[in-house]
Amino acid sequence: MEIKRDRYLNKLISFMWDGQIKVITGIRRCGKSYLLKKLFRDYLISTGVTDDIIIDLALDLTSDIRYRNPLELTEFVRKKTEGENRQFYLFVDEIQMSDEVANPYHPDGRKITFYDALNDLNSLSNLDIYVTGSNSKMLSTDILTEFRGRSDEIRVHPLSFAEYYSAVGGDKADAFDDYAFYGGMPLILSRPNEAAKMSYLQSLVSEVYLKDIIERKNIKKEDVLASILDLLCSSVGSLTNPTNITNTINSKQKRSGDNIVAHNTVKAYIDYLSDAFLFSECKRWDVKGKGYFDYPNKYYCEDIGLRNARIGFRQQEMTHIMENILYNELAIRDCTVDVGVVYSNEKDAKGTMKRVAREIDFIASFGGKRTYIQSAYALLSEEKAEIENKPFSLTKDSFPKIIVRSDIRKRWYDDNGILNINVIDFLLDDSLL
Repeated sequence: MEIKRDRYLNKLISFMWDGQIKVITGIRRCGKSYLLKKLFRDYLISTGVTDDIIIDLALDLTSDIRYRNPLELTEFVRKKTEGENRQFYLFVDEIQMSDEVANPYHPDGRKITFYDALNDLNSLSNLDIYVTGSNSKMLSTDILTEFRGRSDEIRVHPLSFAEYYSAVGGDKADAFDDYAFYGGMPLILSRPNEAAKMSYLQSLVSEVYLKDIIERKNIKKEDVLASILDLLCSSVGSLTNPTNITNTINSKQKRSGDNIVAHNTVKAYIDYLSDAFLFSECKRWDVKGKGYFDYPNKYYCEDIGLRNARIGFRQQEMTHIMENILYNELAIRDCTVDVGVVYSNEKDAKGTMKRVAREIDFIASFGGKRTYIQSAYALLSEEKAEIENKPFSLTKDSFPKIIVRSDIRKRWYDDNGILNINVIDFLLDDSLL
């Protein structure tokens, strides 16, 4: 089964021969290698590129193990390309498998890494470089620093619902129900039954992602990392901060004295989960004050299936699941996403006027355009509808406003110009943002 990933393929095509190193990042097993070695390669072949000018190295294979040495990699590619009139393409898969080696001219100095090798090869005018790397040892922050501004990063996500549905077809509602349960990790589509899908996702979380972080960061308190992961999975879309998580862990595990978990440890572990692309932090933005709040913020899981697997496929609250799916969709569409905060003056039960904070689930920004979005699984009463609509009126601006719901079929605009749309229609309509 071939899964179309046109969004990312078109990015790769647009970056061809721009003098930059193309770096494909994202959570492991989300389809980075498939994008480069299958879809992009097929595109190149279709334009007349021949196999002999594609240098394809896979550092996770023993056949290419010598090229884990960055000096060997540089020498091999230079011999292939230098003095040639033809244009070459270099694919390096699993670049994080590269070793650090001593500089033969300064053995006591800084070691030579794959960053040095690729920066060197990037000086060749007849070579276009593309690399993929698993997140555990090749994070986007490292890339931007080490390549010194000479790289294009293509962030790949698990399948969007549109990509998922293009592969499975059938009834849209049934497909969405499956997507909301199993998520969009590509290999899910090839698992033969429900048990195999659940087992695969649970294995990814425990045997791949957690172990990667533990190895890369030399984690000593593995139980604390696991507890933080459980708490974030259980509370996707809820406001929280490292202090609350620290207090919860110490309380539930009855830690005290030397065994107490420190706030800084929890904050660092949350950062590791975010750096590994497992979670994204969504900050709160004061719409009127034009500034970010320090805390609390929200966290969303990169794939809802991974979240569900971690909590044993329990806690299937569709309100939170749908909100997480919408956040991921906005990220896939390259939006900057914040939680919006607006204020109103309201009377409390005693008749005293108080300043009350109201929340807009998402402010999606792309270029100079902004869209306000509420995730409302169902608006079963006028009171509920008023609660969802009120923050929109407090923005006092004319940016588009959308309420995404599951309890309506056809989209419609209310008297205030607010679009009400079914969640499936929203996910399948790329033109809305």
